[in-house]
Amino acid sequence: MHKLLLLLAVLFLPLPLTAADRPNVILVMADDMGYGQTGYYNHPVLKTPNLDAMAANGIRFDRFYAGAPNCSPTRATVLTGRTNDRTGVHNHGYAINKQEKTVAQAFQKAGYSTAHFGKWHLNGLRGPGAPIFKSDAHHPGHLGFDYWLSVTNFFDMNPILSRNGKWEEHGGDSSEIVVKEALDYIRGQNDQGKPVFIVIWYGTPHSPFMAYDEDAKQFSQLQQQSKNHYAELVAMDRSIGHLRKELRDFGIADNTILWFNSDNGGLPRINPGTVGELRGFKNSVYEGGLRVPCVVEWPDHIKPQVSEYPACTMDIFPTLIDYAGLAKDSINDLSDGLSLADVINGEDTRRTKPIGFRHTGRAAWLDNNYKLVTLKVESRQYQLFDLAADPQEKQDILTERPDVANRMIAEFEAWNASVERSRTGADYPSGKVDPFPRPQQTNWLALPEYQKFFDEWKDRPDFKPYIDRELKSQGKK
Repeated sequence: MHKLLLLLAVLFLPLPLTAADRPNVILVMADDMGYGQTGYYNHPVLKTPNLDAMAANGIRFDRFYAGAPNCSPTRATVLTGRTNDRTGVHNHGYAINKQEKTVAQAFQKAGYSTAHFGKWHLNGLRGPGAPIFKSDAHHPGHLGFDYWLSVTNFFDMNPILSRNGKWEEHGGDSSEIVVKEALDYIRGQNDQGKPVFIVIWYGTPHSPFMAYDEDAKQFSQLQQQSKNHYAELVAMDRSIGHLRKELRDFGIADNTILWFNSDNGGLPRINPGTVGELRGFKNSVYEGGLRVPCVVEWPDHIKPQVSEYPACTMDIFPTLIDYAGLAKDSINDLSDGLSLADVINGEDTRRTKPIGFRHTGRAAWLDNNYKLVTLKVESRQYQLFDLAADPQEKQDILTERPDVANRMIAEFEAWNASVERSRTGADYPSGKVDPFPRPQQTNWLALPEYQKFFDEWKDRPDFKPYIDRELKSQGKK
């Protein structure tokens, strides 16, 4: 009888996806694009026809949150499904702990070809985007990517990128360059019959705001910084259109998961504004710093829809585990996201697991329409907002709703304590965090191995102000 039950259990296990059934996966992320900066949200000057078309053909998440209010931390949440402070990435320019289990490693183990294109910013360096050395112990290849064409941080027109450690200068808009390179890689793998997991992390629309004159013409009424900022987004949107067209031409679009979102909220001092009517900007734990555009397209599976379900970058890894049939143990046992596989195409609007955010001593705890905010975790001083009634977070209802406030404070503080344990390495087999070989947030301009290129790079518009500043600090200029 026992053998019969065992046989029946095996027979009814879900069958693994065949090579032909496995979806290709492409994660695309903008850099500093705010919640309000899309055509589908009726931005007053910016048109995004290609992103709009993607939204019309997939699911548009109207309440999607970056895992943190700035760049490196959110990148860590995408790769791990865990809040950034668990992973060692406490702020921009921190390196991710190599003991983390990453989504790229999971796809590698599943037989996918994996590649990273664009901004990395998980190797402990600050400063503008510089090509990554092959000897860098935290380059993308060490975190699960078979192939990489990457740069340390934000990058712009005519960038120098590192192809698996070999430096190359490229000409043109940065968004269009990385999409073209990604498509070349996809084409090669497709010809070999291999599914791909691709990460494209743009440098757009992060400063220093460099764009084609032709793209900037339509914003001639704006001041220079805003004009070029929006012109960068025009080129980025065009690259999305090129990506979608080529996937169709390759014949693989229908079974490709294409996931787009931004890494944090929009920037201040850009006009017209970047965050719609939300409160705060990048680096804030209010809605304007965390809520971002998000569209997911998968024609074979996802029907056109708009969702008000609260979702976040920590949900990407768990969702892909379900969609691509990855091993359930490929993610850390203690993760902060949940799978959206049953939410997409479903009717759910209420999230069963709150979303926690921690960043440089500030935090937020989101439970559907209620949001708890603290600007200093140690103070235990909180604000409570009802986002359904008050999406701009103007009215603190902490004293009006003590029932909700007390429950959410208790939940947040329990979660926060678990994050503190994770910071020390409690989630890793060794029980500790492996040391990083140099101080975190090191400015690459202070490193001798990069300084030897100053003469070659000193007149590049993307590097010149930074090199001038470094030389001045050394008394050499």
